[in-house]
Amino acid sequence: MPNAYISGTGFFVPPRRVTNDDLKTQYGLETTHDWIVQRTGIEERRYADEGVGSADLGLAAAERAIAAAGIAKTDLDMIVFATLSPEHSFPGSGVYLQQKLGLCDGPNAKFVPALDVRNQCSGFLYALGTAASMVQSGACKHVLVVGAEVHSAALDLSTRGRSVASLFGDGAGAVIVSATDEDRGIRTWKLGADGRFADVLTQRIWDIRKRPFIPANAEGVGQVAPEMMWAQMDGKLVFKNAVERMMTVLMEACMAHGISGQEIDLFLFHQANLRINQFIQERLGIPDEKVLHNIQRYGNTTAATLPILLAEAVESGRLKRGTKVALCSFGSGFTWGAAIVDW
Repeated sequence: MPNAYISGTGFFVPPRRVTNDDLKTQYGLETTHDWIVQRTGIEERRYADEGVGSADLGLAAAERAIAAAGIAKTDLDMIVFATLSPEHSFPGSGVYLQQKLGLCDGPNAKFVPALDVRNQCSGFLYALGTAASMVQSGACKHVLVVGAEVHSAALDLSTRGRSVASLFGDGAGAVIVSATDEDRGIRTWKLGADGRFADVLTQRIWDIRKRPFIPANAEGVGQVAPEMMWAQMDGKLVFKNAVERMMTVLMEACMAHGISGQEIDLFLFHQANLRINQFIQERLGIPDEKVLHNIQRYGNTTAATLPILLAEAVESGRLKRGTKVALCSFGSGFTWGAAIVDW
């Protein structure tokens, strides 16, 4: 059975920077830079322009990952796209990315399967586990895994929504998961979910159980109430569960691989809230030099945070051949995951 390793990484964030002060001066949120930094660690985030979707951001990240892997686009055997902000209710963003990559065009068209993963902040690890399994089974040789989000179009950018709106940004990260006979790669991954908390962090938009599923006026125009249209979150409960679940699943992954936390060279945590990650780091006794953060610059890009971190770590030289890296995330659902990778 071949090993599955990450042969290439890439990321892309929109050029437009939105600082905490911009949220106040441009959008009218009653907030301050210090208030946001104290609670989240976020100093700025990126917003995509109108007309740009998650598949567009994913395309830029994917092309960089493909180039880094040294393969052609037609070498891909599968696309796994993780996002909570697809272009439409359906179809998913994966098929849009497939078309944008040019895989459907010309005499060498290759109609690879495109799978969409809807596990929000844990989406990348769910997608990575799926890709690794496909490669290890022999079904695929190269799988493109993308995490991409355009949050800015669906945020309540007002004082009413400031506690959630200040957290999120747009961006995309991608990796190529490839087969190898070398002793390296994705060693183990652990995933979990607890549906008892499904409504604690949610953005409903509609309720398919109702008729009509979106309330309509006399002219048939749909009308979505604010509590349905915008994301809702019990921040304290999310914080508590994030800390508990991330620490537990990280230890489970280490045990499954037969190692201790001290043997890990680099920890990459989902970038939802710097205070969550710092709390976990302190509880587990992880030294600062083993942890990377970028939430200060990008905010929470949900499914994109981990692949962006991976790509930046490769570019900076922090992540290189022989490094043992741990990935960990927690998000809506509640869902969570961890993976151990020998780079």
